[in-house]
Amino acid sequence: MRNLELLFVLLLSFLLSKCYAQQAFLHCISSQFSKSNITGVLIHAPKSPIYSSIIEHAQKNPRWLNSSSAHPLYIISPRKETELRPVILCSKKFDQQIRVLGGGHDYEGLSFRAESRFVMIDMSNLDEIDIDLKEEVAWIQAGATLGQLYYEIAKKSRVHAFPGGICYTTGSGGLISGGGLGSLMRKFGLAADNVVDARVMDANGRILDRKSMGEDFFWAIRGGGGSSFGIILAWNLKLVHVPKKVSVFRVHRMVEGNTINLLQKWQHTAYVLPKEFFLRMIMQNDGVGKEKKVKVTFEGLFLGTVDKLIPIVNEKFPEFNLEHRDFFQEPVINCTERPCLKKECHEVPWIGSVLFLYNKEVDESLEVFLDNSVPVYKNYFKGTSDFVKTPIPEKGWKMIERLFLEEDRPMIILEPLGGKVDEFSESELPFPHRKGNLYNIQHLVNWDDNSGNVSSKKMRWMRKFYKEMEPFVANSPRTAYLNYRDLDFGTNQEDYSYSKAKMWGEKYFKGNFERLAKVKSMVDPENFFRYQQSIPPYVTPGLTNLVEEAWPSSYIPPELQVF
Repeated sequence: MRNLELLFVLLLSFLLSKCYAQQAFLHCISSQFSKSNITGVLIHAPKSPIYSSIIEHAQKNPRWLNSSSAHPLYIISPRKETELRPVILCSKKFDQQIRVLGGGHDYEGLSFRAESRFVMIDMSNLDEIDIDLKEEVAWIQAGATLGQLYYEIAKKSRVHAFPGGICYTTGSGGLISGGGLGSLMRKFGLAADNVVDARVMDANGRILDRKSMGEDFFWAIRGGGGSSFGIILAWNLKLVHVPKKVSVFRVHRMVEGNTINLLQKWQHTAYVLPKEFFLRMIMQNDGVGKEKKVKVTFEGLFLGTVDKLIPIVNEKFPEFNLEHRDFFQEPVINCTERPCLKKECHEVPWIGSVLFLYNKEVDESLEVFLDNSVPVYKNYFKGTSDFVKTPIPEKGWKMIERLFLEEDRPMIILEPLGGKVDEFSESELPFPHRKGNLYNIQHLVNWDDNSGNVSSKKMRWMRKFYKEMEPFVANSPRTAYLNYRDLDFGTNQEDYSYSKAKMWGEKYFKGNFERLAKVKSMVDPENFFRYQQSIPPYVTPGLTNLVEEAWPSSYIPPELQVF
C-alpha cells in the first residue's frame, strides 16, 4: 500500500512539474511578444481544433499520426520572421527542442515529431515570394512550397523557371537545404546550386544573411540540411531560362523479353544525353495475383520542341517508337497487349511539364499549385535511396523483378545525373554525389493500412530489398540522398557524438560531413538545433577558442533570466 501511495505522489509531482513547465514556457513567450510589441501570434495548444488539423496536414507520410512522438507541447505559427526569436530563446531557457514544419515531406517525420518535449514552428504563414525578372532572381520565404514558387514564376514569365523538385507540394526550406534533385538539374544543377543568398535565424535569435553569417555557414545550409544550423527564413534564388515550348513523354513497357536490354541501354545512355534531356525510369507492379507483372516507365523532359527531340530519341532509343504526331493527339489505349497505354506525349510550356511529371493534366489550372488541402486518401510509405556508379548487371534486374513480385506496391525511381551536376566538385556544396555517379535510386514501398502487422511486413520487405541491392550500388561508403532520409542508417545517441554519427553522416555527405560538423561547432556549439540525424558538433581538443572567437556562445537576454 505504501508503495502505491509513493507511486501516486511521484506521478502527481511529475504531472504538476510538467504543467508548471508548460505554463512557464508559455508565459515566457507571451512576455517576450508583449515587450517586442508583437501581437496576434498564433499559438495552438493540444486542445485547439487547429492544432489537430495542422498535425494532420503536416504528415504527408502519416505513419506517425497517432504516435505520442508527433504531439508537440505547442504549435506556433508566426506571421513575421521576427516572431521566431522569442520561441528560440524561451525554448533554450526551458530546454525544449523545436521542430520546424515546412511542407511536411520529411521521410522519417522529423519535421513534426521528437522523442522528448518539443515545440513545433509552423512556417506556412511565412510564404511571401518576390520575383525580380529584371535581375532574374526571386526571394522566397521558407514557408512557401515549390508549387507556390512555380505558380508565381509562370504567372510572370513563359521563359523563366527554377530547378527545384518534381514533387511541387514540398516545402522550399527543406528541399533546397537538402540539395534539391529535379528535372532541370542536368541543365542547371541542383536547387542548392542556384541559391544566391539566404536569411537564417541562428540559435541566439539573430537574423543573418549571407554576408553576416559568413561563407562557411552559407555553404552548410545549401545541401547540409538547414535545420541542423538554424531556421531557414528565406532564399534568394537564381531563375533560369527555358524555351517557350518543351517536350514531355512517357513510354511504358512490361519487364519481359528484351526489356532488360532497354534497361541496360538506359543505364549507359541517360547520364550522357544532352544536358537539355532528362530521362528518368520508374519501376512498379502492374496487375494483381497471377496477373501481376513488373512495369517500367521511361519519363522524359526535353528543353526544346518535338522537332529537336525526335532525332535524338530515334538515335538513342528507337525502341520507344516515338513519332512527331504522338505529341499532338490523344494517347492510344490498346489492351490487346499490356500495358494498355504505351506512350503519352505533349509539347507544352515549362509549367505544363511540371504538371505532367507530377501526374497532372498538362492543361490543368495553375491554381492546383496553391492547393494545400489535406488528402482524403492516406498513403503510408517507407523510403530510402542509393547512388549508382557502375551499371547494374542483368542478374541485378532479375533480383529486383523477383522481389517486386513478392510484394504489393513497391517502386523504384531512377534519376540520371551527369550534365551540370558533374561540373561541381564534391566539396563545392555539402551534396557530394557529383561526377562518377550515373544516377540516384529512390526505393519506396507503399501501403494503405497502417495496422501493426501490415506496416511491419512492409518495413521488413524494404530492409530486405535494401540489403539485396548492396552489391549493385555505390559503396565505401554506400551513399544516400539526404532528402530521402532513412533512420535505419543510424541516429544520434544521447551524447551526440561526432565519431558515432559518422556511420550515417558519411552516407549522405561523404568527406563533407567533417566540415559540416566543424561549422556546427562554430554556429551552434551548444547543439540547440538537434534531432535524430542532425549534424553533431565536431568536438576535438583546441576547438574551444575557435568557437569563442568566431561566434558568441549561447546568450540568454537578462529579461529571460528571471524565469
